[in-house]
Amino acid sequence: MNTKFSIGEMAKLHNISIKALRYYDEIGLFKPIEVNKDSGYRYYSHEQFEQLNTIKYLKYLGVPLKDIKNYLEIRDIDYYLEMLHKEKDIVTEKIKVLEKITKRLNNQIQEINQVKTINNIGIVHIKDIPERKIISLKEEINSNLELELSLRKLENLTKKRLPIVIGRVGVTLSMDNVNNHNYGNYNSVFILLEEDVESDMIATLKYGKYASIYYRGCDHKESPKYYKMIHEYLKINSYKISGDSIERVIINEYKSNNTHDYLTEIQVPVVHL
Repeated sequence: MNTKFSIGEMAKLHNISIKALRYYDEIGLFKPIEVNKDSGYRYYSHEQFEQLNTIKYLKYLGVPLKDIKNYLEIRDIDYYLEMLHKEKDIVTEKIKVLEKITKRLNNQIQEINQVKTINNIGIVHIKDIPERKIISLKEEINSNLELELSLRKLENLTKKRLPIVIGRVGVTLSMDNVNNHNYGNYNSVFILLEEDVESDMIATLKYGKYASIYYRGCDHKESPKYYKMIHEYLKINSYKISGDSIERVIINEYKSNNTHDYLTEIQVPVVHL
């Protein structure tokens, strides 16, 4: 029976590429038992099967090749356990990251599905909104340029560089400005949090009733006429403004190239007289 296997046979038997076996040879991880001096052909033995199985298994677990090489040279059970614990910690951290990503994906999917079914565009309505945690930067904002610069500053000031995502970003307009019909001079920019973070910039958008209106557009300069509609509604229905208003662009040109999809929401906290 043939006791030597060419690199091609070894690759086929173990479902591994010839390129990988050559690389393992180059770095000293898995070397052939014989190399023909004339042809340069590599040959392996069946005694090496278990070694290659171990390499493939540990690589599947995510263990770096350099750590596998060290282990195979040492063959120490304590080192093996230490190596597995180390990789387990790395995988656990990756799972946490993936869980956060999954939550963000679900939030995006849920919000897009919700806004696709909105049928009260341009109509003021009252809705109860639960408490929301935000990262907030108090800063006067009077133009789109200042808004973008404030967002960059906010992102850089957060300890965990929170991603700036359309739909999760908003600005606030002071209650005094809203009451005095002074629109466009915003007093803060914020990011809606999707998970707990540690920061001294965390603020709360309180639970309560909000006068809300959606409009087709993604420019805050379009908002004044909708504030006027809110004022009229509040006057007729005996509500008064109880805090700073919130504006949030939910859909813009980076989510859709169809202007009919653009969507901004204004939320004004109110109490009934």
